[in-house]
Amino acid sequence: MTVPHPPNITPPPVRQMRNEELADLVKAGGPYRGKAVFELIDRARADDDAASRLGELSRLTALREDRVFHAVSLAWAAIIGLLAAETPHARGVAYTAFAAMSAADQSDFLAYVKADRIEDARPRL
Repeated sequence: MTVPHPPNITPPPVRQMRNEELADLVKAGGPYRGKAVFELIDRARADDDAASRLGELSRLTALREDRVFHAVSLAWAAIIGLLAAETPHARGVAYTAFAAMSAADQSDFLAYVKADRIEDARPRL
């Protein structure tokens, strides 16, 4: 029995893509969804639009269910990236995104970032 070769997919040039294109890539799903989320995270400190898009994306069911590792979802990664950006806009977006999570997810998230309240979370990337 032979194993079929995976398709040859060229990774998208996320560093050259606009925020809107990255958000569309995330929404479309596929193997590069995480790459697009992490590119937006990299931009969030200097780009309020990137931070706002991360907040919106963190509410997608697909990102809430897509686990990066263990309990950490792509939605959690987006919120952690917003918190780590340390700008007033990014942190405000993170607080709003956190508030949209279920109580159980909020509790698990706070345990993961070792904070009693979202306002006290100071993750570093």
